[in-house]
Amino acid sequence: MAQRGIREYDAKSMLAKYWEEYVSKDFKYAGKVALVDPDTNMDKLANKHPWLKKEKLVVKPDQLFGKRGKHGLILLRADYADAKKWIKQRMNKETRVGKVTGKLTHFLIEPFTSHKTEYYIAIKGNRQGDIVYFSNHGGVDIESVWDTVSEIHVGVDEDVDKIDVEKQLPKDTPKENKKIISDFIKGFYKFYDNLGYTYLEINPFAIENKEIIPLDLVARIDDTSAFEHITKWGDLKFPAPFGRSLSSEEIYVKELDAKTGASLKLTVLNPKGRVWTMVAGGGASVIYADTIVDLGFKDELANYGEYSGNPNKESTYQYAKTVLELMTKEKGTKAKPKILIVGGGIANFTDIAKTFGGITMAFKEYKKKLIDAHVKIYVRRGGPNYQEGLKIMKRLGKELDLPIEVYGPEMHMTRVVPMALEGGKK
Repeated sequence: MAQRGIREYDAKSMLAKYWEEYVSKDFKYAGKVALVDPDTNMDKLANKHPWLKKEKLVVKPDQLFGKRGKHGLILLRADYADAKKWIKQRMNKETRVGKVTGKLTHFLIEPFTSHKTEYYIAIKGNRQGDIVYFSNHGGVDIESVWDTVSEIHVGVDEDVDKIDVEKQLPKDTPKENKKIISDFIKGFYKFYDNLGYTYLEINPFAIENKEIIPLDLVARIDDTSAFEHITKWGDLKFPAPFGRSLSSEEIYVKELDAKTGASLKLTVLNPKGRVWTMVAGGGASVIYADTIVDLGFKDELANYGEYSGNPNKESTYQYAKTVLELMTKEKGTKAKPKILIVGGGIANFTDIAKTFGGITMAFKEYKKKLIDAHVKIYVRRGGPNYQEGLKIMKRLGKELDLPIEVYGPEMHMTRVVPMALEGGKK
């Protein structure tokens, strides 16, 4: 499971779209939100959303970072002319947020809501299920009043409708709001649970005249569940974190991914890192990355990604070639070699020999660079036709005189990680 942040605009749009299906028909969320990027025609945007010229507005960047008010990046009670001017002054400008510097490129506009009380809600998962956090004291410093937060546990197989949420609300919950808050928590949880969210927080939200108004929202989604939720997600984007622009190689893999029914993903974490992965499967990619970090190689982990969904030979070749090009830009040494882990679980339908065929093409092309960079390769894979795939990799090692160790499903999936790293940690 790969948790990916999404824009506040997308999460609020989705929440508004499916409000009645998951949350309530008795109380509302209007879902008035507008997104501005460098290509937005502001006049056309106002035609699409007439409320922009009728209501007082809130404007803020929508680029996966918080504490926007503390950084002077929120405009309040603005009319549309002021909003346009404010955005124009900041669009594509370098801005420092904490320790990170990046360009502001996306802004969220929504109506300004005057309110007296702010509430807090968040949901995140654990091994036993999920935890809903709720407080009647929302705001930017929720950590300082954490003793006011109630925790409502929802087990893996538990029906949230059968939980007495109202009984578990904080003692200072106003009596007149207990039912609407209880109903909202249940509905909000259903939305979270049914649409592939891994973390969902509104801090704060307001309640005005039987309307819930999410003021600030943070959301992360399990991107490997796209096959299940893509219809409801629609054209959902997973933007890069603020201050991080995509490299040409990441853009190339993204383009490859768009052209195939398979899944090809690549994120470069540290281009000078020593430990590289070429992992089959979204879940396996998380497990391998976690294992590498747990073994103390967080700063050495160079990339994160996956190839899955039975990609054809050519797609796998192009993906592998991109990873090898990045990996061999910086050389290792005999004492401290570069490590490449070609891993994965036991596939259900991916033809291992076919995908390894694409990888071997890339290895042959990069033979000299792999040798010069002192790369050691560790392979662990299982699934359809895996015996032939492993034979291909073993023959390749001998043919190219490359140090390739090959293991099948008899080897625990992550056991290959300490085998690869234990001799190189200094």
